[in-house]
Amino acid sequence: MATDSENLRHRLDRATRHLDPPYAVVDLAAFDANSAALVDRAGGKPLRVASKSLRCRELIARALARPGWHGVMAFTLPEAIWLVRTGVTDDVLVAYPTVDRGALTELAADPALAAAITLMVDDPDQLDFHDTVRSPGSRAELRICLDLDASWRLLGGRVHVGVRRSPVHSAEAAGRLAAAITARPGFRLVGLMSYEAQIAGVGDAPPGQRALGAVIRLAQRGSYRELLARRAAAVAAVRDHADLEFVNGGGTGSVAATSADPAVTEVTAGSGLYGPTLFDGYRDWRPTPAAFFACAVVRRPAPGLATVLGGGWIASGSASRSRLPRPWLPAGLKLVGTEGAGEVQTPLAGRTAATLRIGDRVWFRHAKSGELCEHVNELHLVDGDEVVATVPTYRGESRAFL
Repeated sequence: MATDSENLRHRLDRATRHLDPPYAVVDLAAFDANSAALVDRAGGKPLRVASKSLRCRELIARALARPGWHGVMAFTLPEAIWLVRTGVTDDVLVAYPTVDRGALTELAADPALAAAITLMVDDPDQLDFHDTVRSPGSRAELRICLDLDASWRLLGGRVHVGVRRSPVHSAEAAGRLAAAITARPGFRLVGLMSYEAQIAGVGDAPPGQRALGAVIRLAQRGSYRELLARRAAAVAAVRDHADLEFVNGGGTGSVAATSADPAVTEVTAGSGLYGPTLFDGYRDWRPTPAAFFACAVVRRPAPGLATVLGGGWIASGSASRSRLPRPWLPAGLKLVGTEGAGEVQTPLAGRTAATLRIGDRVWFRHAKSGELCEHVNELHLVDGDEVVATVPTYRGESRAFL
């Protein structure tokens, strides 16, 4: 009897038999199942699509069309403007501060854009920069979200658990920044965001590292308790100065936990729709793998080895094996330690390598979600054993935002 992985391989092979590798596919059944699972985990709170995790307008729109999803979190202002102008959404939160003068000029000159897009701020100097592009009296009012740092700081700040984002960490600092924003003409404070990367973005069950997993879970529990109290205090301090429309938090890895925070009104998710390998190291929920890329076997350099053309699609972040793509189908393949995944060729070993023939496809999973789309111009959408549509990625639409 064929295994699930064998059935998946045969189905993908049949669906794409007319294509020449390398190419990328998204399995729509898995994508939609992941979408529904994330909505269930959000417990009734709306989910905002993280566009950098998808980088395909068609699939962003597909997620937004399902109940429980509303709005987009973009990673740059030019991207946000493009998504609004092309009709994907009328609600975009830009996740990072911007100093793009051209995009700010376009935003400030168009009241409809300004009403649809919210900018991120964590420093009054950013407001000053926006004013240098176009003065408050000559532009549309700009919507602002305050970025509260969600990292866990111990021993007086000497130990930092989490990513380095906003300098605004305490409730008092959030209140001061809120006062500064609301005192400025031309700005309207509408939201607060805090991204708990040390919880949402770190797997608590790294394969083969039980001791490390236990340490990570201990740290995540402590960080979560601290953030619950601090975020509630920060939201209260900010609400003294502004009537907030939303409080955003979390990511795919913390949807359930972040949704349980009474201070949070919406949660961001995106990577869980594609199910990249980084989420294989989570205990609470693992998305169904939905995005794959195929490379062709072009060499048999030695018995027990097969080499594919390309394959070196490395993910961003700290340099480690966790950032490498993983040969997924057929099961039983592995990268060669001395070469890894190469730009022009990737040798593969393992128990099934000897069965591969010249021209066979090897299916890989990317370590991170949307970065897969930086390597291909289009995604082939698979339903059952057919390609039912081929849609452009951001790259395929000549939109490279970072």
